[in-house]
Amino acid sequence: MSEQVLVDTAERIRTISFNRADKKNALTRAMYSAAAEAIEDGDRDPAVRVIILTGEGGIFTAGNDIVDFMEQPPAMDGKEISPVQHFMQALLNAKKPVIAAVDGLAIGIGVTLLMHCDLVYCSDRSSFKTPFVDLALAPEYGSSQTMPRAFGHVVAAELLLLGATWNAERAVQTGLVGAVTTPDALMETVRNTARILAAKAPDALAKAKTLMRRAPEPLPDRIALEGRQFAEQLRSPEFAEAAAAFMERRPPDFDKLG
Repeated sequence: MSEQVLVDTAERIRTISFNRADKKNALTRAMYSAAAEAIEDGDRDPAVRVIILTGEGGIFTAGNDIVDFMEQPPAMDGKEISPVQHFMQALLNAKKPVIAAVDGLAIGIGVTLLMHCDLVYCSDRSSFKTPFVDLALAPEYGSSQTMPRAFGHVVAAELLLLGATWNAERAVQTGLVGAVTTPDALMETVRNTARILAAKAPDALAKAKTLMRRAPEPLPDRIALEGRQFAEQLRSPEFAEAAAAFMERRPPDFDKLG
């Protein structure tokens, strides 16, 4: 699957690229499996600090390859894990920051997966659409919960009920995307952000992401949990290095901690 899912690791950043532009990067079962394995491997690898998801050829992804999908539709009954479920779980469970770089079309899961990324950038020629109801299907990947929570019910209904197409401007306005660039500047913008994240304390970064992704709970419980993790970090080698770097007026070097 190296031809249709490209994986590159450099500067502590793993870039996973959908590479089936002749089919608008529509995702097959084999592509889901390859992408899931690349995410999981990167999340385990201490040499990887950040994961980027993107698409080749000026297209992010047109979503599921319908023909491939209909040949063996996922049962979603819990008895076995389908390739698409494997991909969903890999992204959902990733402890390291995940950045999406969207250029061109993002359709179906190409939109819903963005709700499980930590940062999302897009080019000014991007468009976003979730045509589930138009295909007589239900929303997927938790989008019936994540989108109303993020955008409000009325705005989420534009995507999930109307099947509206959002351009880059609307995506930024709603908060689906954090920033827009030109197509030529997209990947360098994303890589610069990834470099910033990769230089940070990895354990502290993972704790912050886990806290942000945690299900809502009573505020006193969350404050108590944060306090325990704050105290743990105060005793960590990461904090010792960060404090020493601050006092010595130099950038911290967390790589030397192993």
